[in-house]
Amino acid sequence: MTDSVLFNIHGRLVKLPNPCVMGIINLSQDSFYSKSILRNEKEILDKVSQYLEEGVDIIDLGAASTRPGSQYIDQLEETKQLVKAYELIRRVAKNSIISIDTMNSNSAEELLSKGADMINDVSFAERDPRMLEVIAKYNIPYIGMHMRGTPETMQNEENLKYSDLVSDVIQYISKKKYELLSKGIHQLIIDPGFGFSKSLEQNYELLKKLKSFQILDCPILIGISRKSMITKVLHINNEESLNGTSSVHMIALLNGANILRVHDVKEAKQCVKLYLKYKSVSS
Repeated sequence: MTDSVLFNIHGRLVKLPNPCVMGIINLSQDSFYSKSILRNEKEILDKVSQYLEEGVDIIDLGAASTRPGSQYIDQLEETKQLVKAYELIRRVAKNSIISIDTMNSNSAEELLSKGADMINDVSFAERDPRMLEVIAKYNIPYIGMHMRGTPETMQNEENLKYSDLVSDVIQYISKKKYELLSKGIHQLIIDPGFGFSKSLEQNYELLKKLKSFQILDCPILIGISRKSMITKVLHINNEESLNGTSSVHMIALLNGANILRVHDVKEAKQCVKLYLKYKSVSS
């Protein structure tokens, strides 16, 4: 494992630590974790300032809920919310890497034109194929996630049927990777999609076999923070799930995760620090 990952972002080389922590900035009022909802400019700035103090590596800004059963937000409204929040955040996080969590190419293009650094697309350009044209145009890192259906339908029984879960997900991402390469997109970060068209048992199978995804030769992003794969096992609510989240984060790091997408930056950074100490000791 290298101690850093290099990205070309708007023509400049950016070095990120490996592993690194991505902090969630959530504008949606329909989040599965109510305490992550930010309702005004002060709350956004307070959260960003907290993340910066805690050493966040990437800030991930999104306005659309992708919880199970959620419906799409109006694209124009999404763009409006993202632009307003991005400009606010950029004033205090001048040199930070800011990712935009969106499935819409128009939102992506508008934010990239204003200087956003990467796109996090849970639909892997299935919802909006033009997304790949935008990514190629701006030559920035792209996070693509495995999901079947849409957030509204992804947990339907049909979308949970796999012939071989890990093999099926790897094959899907592999085909996507070569599609991206054919369009000149070379900076792919992959997300196996914990909680997206996966049952509880399937989430843990993905976690246990996460190293298998290294065959794709892309940084691996994990989004498991406070999700139901933790709360259902422990019989708790997501407000009580920080300890469980940290436990699962450590398992993910040991199994090859490169980026942790989280609600709690300080605790995730602590996980990374302990993991790196553990890795540094010769056997």
